[in-house]
Order: sequence, then structure tokens, then C-alpha cells
Amino acid sequence: MGLRWPGFRKVRARVCKRVGQRLRQLGLPDASAYRGYLQSHAEEWPWLETLCHITISRFYRDRGVFLHLEQKVLPELAAAALARGDVALRCWSAGCASGEEAYTLAFLWRSRLMPQFPRLDVEIIATDIDDDVLNRAGSACYSFSSIKDFPRDWFQQAFQQSSGRYCVRPEWREKVRFFRQDIRAAIPQGPFHLILCRNLVFTYFAEALQHEILQRLVDRLEIGGVLVIGAHESLPEGGGGLTRLPGCQGIYRRP
Repeated sequence: MGLRWPGFRKVRARVCKRVGQRLRQLGLPDASAYRGYLQSHAEEWPWLETLCHITISRFYRDRGVFLHLEQKVLPELAAAALARGDVALRCWSAGCASGEEAYTLAFLWRSRLMPQFPRLDVEIIATDIDDDVLNRAGSACYSFSSIKDFPRDWFQQAFQQSSGRYCVRPEWREKVRFFRQDIRAAIPQGPFHLILCRNLVFTYFAEALQHEILQRLVDRLEIGGVLVIGAHESLPEGGGGLTRLPGCQGIYRRP
């Protein structure tokens, strides 16, 4: 499956706990027996895949990253897009989980950038492999723990309360489209001005797979486009020819 969890004891422990529960359900004594079971039961692989998904997501996760996008990266990308004659800023949130990252980007654009660039639209594609989290993203309703970092001055504009949950207002959702996609097997066509691939490929994937997917990401970026990875992640050796931008960890430009 190309997955790994070095240095992530809590994640590894949660996955091991889930797999242990699955072994008991199947009446298997240990991991070796489960390996044999997988070899003879191909239908079990998707089930194992779901056991390995550890979703940690909230609005404005790593606030400094979004502040840097708002103040520096997005204005530069928007100006360059207009200079090329583009009609929309094309963005992709990879491994979008329940949609918090994609909606945060939509909020940023509508509240902070759209008044500066009224002739430029925004298109946000968000992908994930997990149907359950995509269903939650589509419903766009969240608990308080997901929205606790959201800027207070946007709160009433962005959310409406329903049955104790906070639901994104329809006008803030219209530029975001969700798709089920396994980034190991396929990615959207692009090209994109901005790709956010945070806390997924460069945290949980084996090194050879990181190199492979990084090249695909670079190929999907416009010249001058920007890739954002997790604040505590690093690109594999060589870095795909990208240039790290100053001022914020984890932001790279395609020269």
C-alpha cells in the first residue's frame, strides 16, 4: 500500500488497534495470518485501507500558513493569472478529508482576495480516497472542535447553526467541488495555480512513492505555481526542482 508511520506513535497505535479489532472479527490469531488472508481474499484490501486512514482536520489548521497565503502567495498568484489572461485561479486540495481546508481557502478568497481581484474567479477541487469524509465534506456541517480556530470576524457570515452543528452557508460552498480519488493512482488534470497537499504524501507515504507523486504534483502546477505541504513536512531529496519560498515553512514555487 506504500504507507508508513515513522515517528508518529499515536497514529501507528490507532492503526494497530483497528487492525487488531479486525483480526478478532475474522478469528485470526496474528498479523502473519492476516497477511495470508489478504493474499487469498482480495476483497479485504479496501477494508484494510479504511483502517489505515487517520483523519485530523479543522478549519484554519496551521493558521500561519493561511495568513501567508492571504497576504503574500494568493495575491501574487492572482496577479500573475490575470497577466496571463486567465479567468480563474485554479486550486486543488489533495487529501481534503472533511473539506475544512478547501472551505477555508474559499473563505479566504471570498472575504480577502475577491475584492482586490474582482475580474478573477476561483475554482477549488478537493479530493480524498475516503467516502465517509467526503460525505461529511458535502454536507458541510461541523462540530465546534472543527471550527474553533476560524476567525471570529467571519463566523456569522460563514456559518449557520443547525441541530448543534455549524454548517457552511451555501454561498461559501459554490466554488468547491469534491471528488473521490486515490492520489497514489490518479490526480486531477489541472494545471493548477495552487496545490495544497498537506500532512498526507510527505508524512504517511513510503519514500519511493513520495518521489513518484511529487513529480506528478509538479507536472500539474502552472509555471510559477505554488505547492503547499505540511508545516512539519519536508520534500524528498531533490525536491522536484521546486524553490522554497521565504517567510513560511512548507511553501514551494515551480520556477
